[in-house]
Amino acid sequence: MIAQWRALGVDVRVVVTDPDALPRARAMLSERLDALDQACSRFRCDSEVVRLDSAAGQPVPVSPLLAHAVAVALDAAAQTDGDVDPTLGSQLAELGYDRDFAQLPADGPAVRITVSRQARWTDVRLDLERSLLAVPEGVRLDLGATAKAWAADRAAQELSVALSSGPSAAGHDVGVLVSLGGDVAVAGPAPDGGWPIAVADGGLDAPPAIAIRTGGVATSGTTARRWMRGGDLLHHVLDPRTGLPARTPWRTVTVAAPTCLAANVASTATIVRGDAGLERLQASGFAARLVSQDGAVTVLGGWPADQS
Repeated sequence: MIAQWRALGVDVRVVVTDPDALPRARAMLSERLDALDQACSRFRCDSEVVRLDSAAGQPVPVSPLLAHAVAVALDAAAQTDGDVDPTLGSQLAELGYDRDFAQLPADGPAVRITVSRQARWTDVRLDLERSLLAVPEGVRLDLGATAKAWAADRAAQELSVALSSGPSAAGHDVGVLVSLGGDVAVAGPAPDGGWPIAVADGGLDAPPAIAIRTGGVATSGTTARRWMRGGDLLHHVLDPRTGLPARTPWRTVTVAAPTCLAANVASTATIVRGDAGLERLQASGFAARLVSQDGAVTVLGGWPADQS
């Protein structure tokens, strides 16, 4: 009932409650991820995001898929007062994260680091109705904080509906779990006991697990995607105020929310906000598990306490 492969530079899993539906579920998800990669990747020279570099800040037609992905990213930025900012792709590249992470050298010479920024998310102009997008010159979008989570939500819902109805359907409701690099979304009927989700926690041998029946779970952190440059340890969650890796007390933040997108936005914003992130996350009412840099665990919103 589980299919696993690599796409978008991450591990992909699709799980279904009906084993006979798995081949179709994998094919459908693979097709959707290929389209998302073509639209949103900042590592493919033929992607729409990279082709925006030649637009010199002028509005250009884009696919509805990219237009909606950017709309989601801009909405996340607005919701978080800019703490989750999609205009940091150039800064990530300057810090050395300029290719699929699996191909990124773990160590290398020092990089030139600056704190100046030419543009922010409020400078991006999107006409969603006409699919026209203008990105300031010199800015490359990085949609990593929202696109995969949004795609997981959409895919889980679409696959569950498609597998449960129509001429090729199973004849009964099919539950679906989609995981894109640990961004998890579920739809349809859950298996007995719920969907078990292992919680990423900086490489622990036996990470804790929870079970969900609806919504999504996402983890943001500073340990999974990090690299060395000139003796400096860098990670991929940038502080939009500086364009540098966020200085945060949190090693990982895992959030369960009504959607995977909401969970990912909340977890990423908490990492960026540092000490101030705990209070904002608590106010959201989402269940969450935070692990500090020294390994201390804090749980919020009904998240189950770790079992010793």
